[in-house]
Amino acid sequence: MLKTKNLSVFYGGIHALRGIDIEVAAGKIVTLIGANGAGKSTMLNSVAGLVKSSGAILWEGEDILGRDTKDIVASGLVLVPEGRHVFPNLTVDENLRLGAYFRKDSAGVKRDRERCFELFPRLKERVRQSAGTLSGGEQQMLAVGRGLMASPRLLMLDEPSLGLAPLVSNMIFDIIREINKNGTTVLLIEQNARSALEIADYAYVLETGAITMRDTGAALLNDDRVRRAYLGED
Repeated sequence: MLKTKNLSVFYGGIHALRGIDIEVAAGKIVTLIGANGAGKSTMLNSVAGLVKSSGAILWEGEDILGRDTKDIVASGLVLVPEGRHVFPNLTVDENLRLGAYFRKDSAGVKRDRERCFELFPRLKERVRQSAGTLSGGEQQMLAVGRGLMASPRLLMLDEPSLGLAPLVSNMIFDIIREINKNGTTVLLIEQNARSALEIADYAYVLETGAITMRDTGAALLNDDRVRRAYLGED
C-alpha cells in the first residue's frame, strides 16, 4: 500500500533521514519506534509532503514525492500530527467538520461524524464545547477524530499517547485497534514502545535517521536489544 525507497531528508547540514525503506501493507498496523530525535516525525512529515525529501514515496504504486499535501490527503493518506493541533476557538463539531473540508459526499461525512462519536463518546458529550477547553486526552481524541473525518485509507499517527495519563493512553491504543479492525491501515509513531509493539503487525526501529531493525511487533517486543534500549529492561 505504502512504500518508501531510499528516503532521505536534510535539514541544512544535518542528515535527518538516511535512505529509509519501509513498507506498510493494506489492513495492517505498522509502527516505528526510536529515541527522541531519531527521525520518526520527519519520516511521517515526509510522507505527508510537509518536508522536502529525496528518494521515492510509493502510494499504491504511484510516486507521490513532491506532491502538495492537500492532494496527498485527498488520495486517502492522512496525518494526525504530534501535539494535537486542534483549533482551540472552534467547537468540537467545527473541528471535526474541518477534517472533511475537501469532501463532497455529505452523506458520507454525516456517517463518519456519527462513527467518530461512537468511537469517542466524550466528543459527542462536548460537541458544542470549544476545543481549547477540553482535557489533553479529549483533545487527542478530537485530533484522531478529525483525521478520520478525511476518510483515510491509511492513517498516520504521530505520538498519539504523548503526555497522556496511562488510563487515557490505554484507551487511545484500544481505539487504534478498533480503527484498524474497521478497515483503516495505520502507520504509528509512538514513544510508548511497549504499547506500540503490542498492537503492531510489523515494526521498525529507527536510530539516528536509519532503520536498524525490522520484524513483527511480537518479535521485536521479545528481542533483548529492544527490551534493553526501549522497554527499560535489563
